[in-house]
Amino acid sequence: MIAPLQQGDKVGIVATARKISLPEIALAIETLKAWGLEVVVGQTIGASYNYFSGDDALRLQDLQQMLDNTEIKAIICARGGYGTTRIIDQVDFSNFRIAPKWIVGFSDVTALHSHVHTFGIESVHATMPLLFGKEGSEEAKNTLRCLLFGQDVSYTAAPHVFNRTGTAQGQIVGGNLSMLHTLTGTRSDISTAGKILFLEDLDEYLYHIDRMMVHLDRSGKLGRLAGLIVGHMSDMRDATLPFGKDAYEIIAEHTGKYTYPVCFGFPVGHEPDNLAIACGREARLTVSERGVTLGYV
Repeated sequence: MIAPLQQGDKVGIVATARKISLPEIALAIETLKAWGLEVVVGQTIGASYNYFSGDDALRLQDLQQMLDNTEIKAIICARGGYGTTRIIDQVDFSNFRIAPKWIVGFSDVTALHSHVHTFGIESVHATMPLLFGKEGSEEAKNTLRCLLFGQDVSYTAAPHVFNRTGTAQGQIVGGNLSMLHTLTGTRSDISTAGKILFLEDLDEYLYHIDRMMVHLDRSGKLGRLAGLIVGHMSDMRDATLPFGKDAYEIIAEHTGKYTYPVCFGFPVGHEPDNLAIACGREARLTVSERGVTLGYV
């Protein structure tokens, strides 16, 4: 169990994927300081190597130093993009496994969430410093603060026509659909059996969503779930020849043969209302005709 943050704790900000400048996270730094935290900015912030926040060696070194520094109580990834899987197999998690600390982020950071879940360690799927200034992100930041400081948090969502009612309990796992698909068969791959899986994605062709859902099903990731949460499927694209279904219709089709509860339209993913989720924590999902509730047990 990771200890909740306390006033005065140090937290590190790193960029394990796409590059980002210091001015882009200035508001986030001020916000974290207002929460009573001391912010340590990693070497990758402001670094540049083509698309990435420094070459693989720098990004690996920056993350490794934050993992090994016992004064750092949480590691917050500045943004997503692509690049974490390029370095994750070279990361030494030995010290982290002895003295775990919070890892925070979403999108490409799903790779880190999944990897540490294989150790049985919790992490926080949540908004990132790049997005702290987005209109409508207040609840996302508030739920992140609550989880980091050990405060109770629960969530609600409106009914959706594709919802399947019921109650599920299990560890909550998941994140970006494309990343979960990419991690299949690697050391970062997770078991979903008996768990509540949540999915979100951005900027994908609809036939890609279908292909990834087929793959999740064929690889056994869907059949033995306790429950499924479908978040934002933002800025989906269609090919010249229309696929004929939207992302929610595709997911509903591939999970329709199962009986576990499913909710759609949950506020998680690539939108400002990206509520923080404690990956690996025991949770209870209730889907009724009146709406959806999610809480930790």
